[in-house]
Amino acid sequence: MTKTLIATTALIGALTGPLVSTAMAETIGISIPAATHGWAGALNYHAKRTVEMMKETHPDMDFVLTTTPDSGRQVSDLEDMVATRGIDALVVLPFESEPLTGPIKRIAESGVWVTVVDRGLAQEGIENLYVAGDNTSFGETAGDYFAQNLAQGDKVVVMRGIPSTVDNERVAGFEAALEGSGIDVVAMDHGNWNRDTAFTLMQDYLSRFPQIDAVWAADDDQAVGALAAISQAGREDEMIVVGGAGMKEMVERISNNDKTVPVDVTYPPAMISTAIEMTVLGLTSDAPLGGSFVISSELITPDNAADFYFEDSPY
Repeated sequence: MTKTLIATTALIGALTGPLVSTAMAETIGISIPAATHGWAGALNYHAKRTVEMMKETHPDMDFVLTTTPDSGRQVSDLEDMVATRGIDALVVLPFESEPLTGPIKRIAESGVWVTVVDRGLAQEGIENLYVAGDNTSFGETAGDYFAQNLAQGDKVVVMRGIPSTVDNERVAGFEAALEGSGIDVVAMDHGNWNRDTAFTLMQDYLSRFPQIDAVWAADDDQAVGALAAISQAGREDEMIVVGGAGMKEMVERISNNDKTVPVDVTYPPAMISTAIEMTVLGLTSDAPLGGSFVISSELITPDNAADFYFEDSPY
């Protein structure tokens, strides 16, 4: 029997392959990065919360949730899920794209349904379902803001994330939005979505460039690290910092009309909940499933910041 998934809240792509039947779909493996930074911490929070909810509504299903500090550990976790737990479906956010592509491809070829979240694989067509934020839009949204609010000749430094398709798509969107603006990107290096790494990188940027008009941190944890370095250097009045993902701390600064943090770009960690719920749906119903579920980015400004501030959020 062939199934496809159609969501009522967003456009889902065409059929990508068969789902296992309900009778055999007993165990779902979930593999995500460890909570090494704020966004990943919120991701872990939503994953655990969703698994508990699914256990209550589907007591006949088993869930295996693992978190990983690096790509090598994630590969081992996936191999263990297949060998010892006999998973019927896998929800995975790859720590890095390239090292996980081969292992996930082998799992998919064994007949396991695969849902990939956020960081796409290095080869297209492996997964049955892809759930992610719109990374091109994420970069474009920040780039558009710079193009509209900076002057020709202004200097920008960029902090990239962990090498991955997510990072590549974001940077491509950002660069496309700046094309023809006359804004000068003077440096671009990896902060690995880590505030400590970003702090060190920003210190380097500050020592190298006497003029910096804006920082595209491309992640709120990186933005926090960059802001700490800027504050330490006493250069808060010289530049703006734009991060991304809607961290509570950043949204609050925007609400308070902080001149250094005028805007932010959304990228919801709760996408992991969507991925788990869709996978469960595919294994327990006749609802069509397959393709891509992409969540667009929005610009958070002082005018709409209240809509994105959640007091009880872990992020």
